[in-house]
Parts: sequence; C-alpha cells; structure tokens
Amino acid sequence: MIYRSISGLVGAALRPLARGVARERLALDLPDLPRGAIWVHGASVGELNSARPVVAALAAVRPVVVSANSDTGLAVARGWGLPALRAPLDVPQAVGRFLDALQPSLAVTIENELWPNRAAALTARGIPQALIGARMSARSARSWGRVPGLAGGALAGVGLASAQDAGTEVRLRALGLPAAAVAPRLNLKLLTPAATRPPATDAGRGRVWLAASTHPGEDEIALAAHAVLNARWPDARLILAPRHPQRADAVAALIAARGLRHDRLGARDVAHVPPVPVLLIDRLGALDGAYAAAGVCLTGGSLVDHGGHTPWEPAAHACALLHGPHVANFAADYAALDAQGAAREVTAATLATTLAALMADEARRRKMGAAARAALDAAAPDPAGLVAALLALARD
Repeated sequence: MIYRSISGLVGAALRPLARGVARERLALDLPDLPRGAIWVHGASVGELNSARPVVAALAAVRPVVVSANSDTGLAVARGWGLPALRAPLDVPQAVGRFLDALQPSLAVTIENELWPNRAAALTARGIPQALIGARMSARSARSWGRVPGLAGGALAGVGLASAQDAGTEVRLRALGLPAAAVAPRLNLKLLTPAATRPPATDAGRGRVWLAASTHPGEDEIALAAHAVLNARWPDARLILAPRHPQRADAVAALIAARGLRHDRLGARDVAHVPPVPVLLIDRLGALDGAYAAAGVCLTGGSLVDHGGHTPWEPAAHACALLHGPHVANFAADYAALDAQGAAREVTAATLATTLAALMADEARRRKMGAAARAALDAAAPDPAGLVAALLALARD
C-alpha cells in the first residue's frame, strides 16, 4: 500500500512535466497496438537477444508486442519486424494506461525485471504472467527479502517461471513464487549461440585475439598485454570492443597513448578492415564478426568486478576462452568450461603470458576452441517445450 501510494503520487506529479521519452514511459503517447497480443518485455539488447528464438516462435503463432527500457532494445525488436515501445514506468497510472491499450493475452518478462505495480495490475486484470530465463543473484534476493510484501506480491501472480539456474529458482521460491509456477530451467543465453555456425576455416585466427565487452580499467590491461605480444609477433592483432561504444573516443586515446597503430570499425564489417595492430569496435552489432575473426577471446567485465559476461557467444565461434576472476553472473558456466579445458582464468599479471602461450601453440588454442563449442552443443536446450507452455498459458 505504501509503495502504491507513493508511486501514485509520483505518477501524478510527473504527468504535467513529462516530455519526450518521459511521455512514452508514462504511456501518454502510445502507438496503435494489436489488442490481445503476447507482451514480451526485456530490459535491453542482451535480454531480448537471448530470448529471440522464443520470441520468434511465439510470433509465428500469435501477435507479439515487445517493450524495452532502452533505445537499443527497441531498435533490436523493431529490426525483427515486431511492434516495440518503451515499457511503462512502475506507477499505477502509466501501467494502467499501457494495459488498457494493449490488453495482452500474456505478459512474458525476460530475466529479472520485477515491478510491483505492473504485477498487481496484471493480476487484477486476470492476465497470465510468465518469467523466462529468470535470473536473481543472492545480493538481489537479499534486497527483495527486506521488503517481503513487495516481493511476494510481484511473484504471486506468476503462472510460469523458467529460471536460468538452480540458485535463482530457490531464491524466487523463497520470495513467494508459487510452487506450481516452477517450470523446467532453461538458459536462454545458449539458444542463439547454439544456432550459430563457427567459421568454416581457422586460417588467420591464430594471431588475432578479442577483448569483448570491456569495462573501464580493462582496456588498459588488454592494451598492455597486446604491447607485449606485438613486440614478439608484429602481426598480432587485438580487436578491442568496449561494452558501451560511447566510450570509443576515450579508448582510442588510450590506444594512441600506447603508441599502437589502430583503426576504428565504423560502418564496415570486421572481415573487411585491413590488418592493424588494434581494431577498435565503436558501434553495436559487430561482435559476431569479431568472434569469427579471433582465435582467442577474453570476456570483459571479469578482470574488474562487473560479474562477467556470457562465454557462450565466443564459444559458438570456437574461440579459446579467457576470463578474469570476477564471473559471478556466470559462475557455473565458467566453472564447467574451465573444467573441460575450454576456458582459462587470467589476471592482469598473467594475461600477456597466457596469450603468448596460446599464440605459440596453435594446437592447444584450437583444442580449447573446439572444447568450447562442444560444451555449448552439449548444454544448449530445446526451447520447444517452453514455447508450448507459454502458448498454453496465454488467454484466448
């Protein structure tokens, strides 16, 4: 009641001040929407891309409307040919206007977007709710546990929840997820990579390595390691891909300060850029080509404490995998890949020597890459059962 009352006051106060994006988030400028569609919500690009095979299967049977919190998420959904709009703020007025316009037959949330007003409004309208690829860390569970009324209310109306891992499933149950809602676990982040075919040839990849989705503090480590490699192998190439491309100018300055020749990708494909010691990825949507070009991939967010990023996209391209110690977001995945010889943990101090060892031993690098792809193929789930369960849950 307190949350609803305060958020209701916020919604009323914001309306006369809202402009542009704020009006969209308050559901004041809604486009024409297909009523009765399945509503799929993902926070941004990563969540939506992970669920793309499921979304495509649903859209083949019923109308689907996608919401996201970010411009890039909206662009991704529209690129699939689906209607997409910004998700409503979790204030009663915005949620009400959004649901009145859409009248969805099912609300599907990807990963960890739990909102009390949204959940309450869906339950009040009798709209079925599902969580897919659900993810909740121990830290998030402790935070929700401090407000058990909000957590329990947000989860009470969920009719189907498919978690990424056993830990998430246990935490959601403890917070109030009904036992009957628990569906088989399915890691969505494996679906799209599993459908990717690795490069037909390994030629030229042995001297190319990728630092993917790097965060501040990691670019410097990657460049220092590459300076060491370049001194030994002048043809060694680094593809450096910051997690947020808006940092490209700052990263370019770091490369220049190292005295390394570099180029920026721009609108080109990675495969069409002439070889340079460092290629800086300065836009979204280019990582697939970077994975295909590189024989070794360091996954970012792991040398600094950001929990790590998925290993499965580079594994799809049979890259040998390197990661730092901070992989809490994918701890079980990296542990399995390490154990199977597909991945190896490095630090700022050991990155250069590990890369040098792999460049000097082509057979070992290829063996790691093959093990990574084999691990993906063994772990990749079949989403058909989840799609069928979602369609069965939707209202007619």
